[in-house]
Amino acid sequence: MAASLQGCIVLVVEDEPLIALDIAQSFKNAGAEVVISRTLEDAIEKAELPNLTAAVIDHALHDGLTTSDVCAKLKERNVPFIVYSGYNKLEGACASGELIHKPANPQMLVTTLQGVLAKQTRTIN
Repeated sequence: MAASLQGCIVLVVEDEPLIALDIAQSFKNAGAEVVISRTLEDAIEKAELPNLTAAVIDHALHDGLTTSDVCAKLKERNVPFIVYSGYNKLEGACASGELIHKPANPQMLVTTLQGVLAKQTRTIN
């Protein structure tokens, strides 16, 4: 099993409140602090949080911005992210994230993010 997410701050971008809470609880159970955004505009702002460790983004959000805008901001800050989507392929800035297909079990999102963070740590060291 991958390391816990103790000390990590994870941004969850999801517009469905119950799904957001379910995903957030799974990350909290793994030890992470969770910040939820229900809009892309809010997600862009929260992507600037100084100690943000990683993000999980629902690709289906559209509220004037695109998920690619959020992914670009995260990529610019070198914050790893996963995108869960019904699409088979991601384009633009989102393509640099890890793709998880919908429907996704929240624990799968946690496990995938743990792997992404472990891979990033190995690359840095």
